[in-house]
Amino acid sequence: MLHKTKIVATVGPACNTYDKLLELVQEGVNVFRLNFSHGTHEQHLEVIRHIHNINESFPFNIAILADLQGPKLRVGEIEDGVMELKKGDIFYFTNEYKLGNFDGVYLSYPNFHNDVKIGETIMIDDGKIEVKVLEIGADTRVKVEVTTPGDLTSKKGINLPDTKISLPSLTEKDLADIDFIVQNRIDWVALSFVRTAADITGLREILKSKGYDHMKIIAKIEKPEALNNLREIILASDAVMVARGDLGVELPLERIPMIQKTIVRKCIHRAKPVIIATQMMESMMDRTRPNRSEITDVANAVLEGADAVMLSGETAMGKYPARVIRTMVSIINEVEKEETVYNRNLVPQPHSPSFLSDALCYNACEIAHAVKANALIGMTQSGYTGFMLSSFRPSSPLFVFTKTQSLVNQLSLSWGVQAFFYEAEDSIDNMIEDQIRFLKDKNLVREGGVVINTCSTPVAEHLPTNMLKISKVK
Repeated sequence: MLHKTKIVATVGPACNTYDKLLELVQEGVNVFRLNFSHGTHEQHLEVIRHIHNINESFPFNIAILADLQGPKLRVGEIEDGVMELKKGDIFYFTNEYKLGNFDGVYLSYPNFHNDVKIGETIMIDDGKIEVKVLEIGADTRVKVEVTTPGDLTSKKGINLPDTKISLPSLTEKDLADIDFIVQNRIDWVALSFVRTAADITGLREILKSKGYDHMKIIAKIEKPEALNNLREIILASDAVMVARGDLGVELPLERIPMIQKTIVRKCIHRAKPVIIATQMMESMMDRTRPNRSEITDVANAVLEGADAVMLSGETAMGKYPARVIRTMVSIINEVEKEETVYNRNLVPQPHSPSFLSDALCYNACEIAHAVKANALIGMTQSGYTGFMLSSFRPSSPLFVFTKTQSLVNQLSLSWGVQAFFYEAEDSIDNMIEDQIRFLKDKNLVREGGVVINTCSTPVAEHLPTNMLKISKVK
């Protein structure tokens, strides 16, 4: 692995074969995202099998991220395929399915007429069209006036920046997708349109009831309401995605950069992986080179400390998926030459229930930096030590050993981590010697190099990390 900031690539028609997926992995992809807003279970299953085969055939630990659709609001079919909306035009939304026209456009939100208020703004097609609510009828129809004109076509998405939505975070489709996900060795699941921490805990309970509570949950931040509950959402989730697409529609665009910085900072502070997503290399959908602003966008995400940067249409539908990954890797590698990327000014929090192990991880990273260690090695059962060591953004290569097989892939999302399966439980000295030998055999450490190990003792009790050792490679 040549880059510490990880790359998430969305799978689609442009890269869904075994050969194309393998090519992207060889270029630098760490996590593949399956977008459950599109595709059938059969199509997703074929991709999952390809990724599992790649992991079994090559020395990769590529993670799979299943992105649930959530309560995405869309209009129905439009009569004649398009409605030309001019400024000042009046039309109606209805929850009764019909071909859309000025007398009624179907909206996939049964309780819309009860939740929306007069004067609120409705955004259509990522904000290309805006309408204002004028009247809410007794027949559930909602009368609106066009304030920003445009052509309305079938199945376009709806955003309600002013409305408190009563829809549950998980739809019937999502529940069916979860049943599929738990049967097919998925590593991460992303919950869309998270509003409160209860959305995360609700999904966790569902996964637990299905015997799949080791799956890790990503909270997608794309609603203004989520920003009001950000601390609780970060604490409840295992990772966070800054989903700038919908967030940029529902909030003033000028607020997005500082919101992104705030979310990244808070996630690092809580040792939770954070992904920056949406339109990072959009121009490379059909071009061989990115815009200068896109290069800067990726570079800034790396400088801010994001664990991962994500590609959507660029790899799913674009003409040059492999070239996009290659370009992104070159940007990341260039930025990661800067010293400011490493050794974040992050200190353990005395009020944290894991303060003692946090303090040990912090000091392990400090010592690794001071002695210019060739490797920083952690052992973990839950993944916490791996995430915590990563959060300090150590400059030394970070290797994590775990006997929990699912964690080997899950840690592929975390900044700088290379994870390995290791199930031996011998004496601490033997385990440390064994792991150093393992890394030496893979040419990841060399004779005479300094290595920092973190672990816990007594081994059999599986306590939080409580020990640190400095060794020289024999």
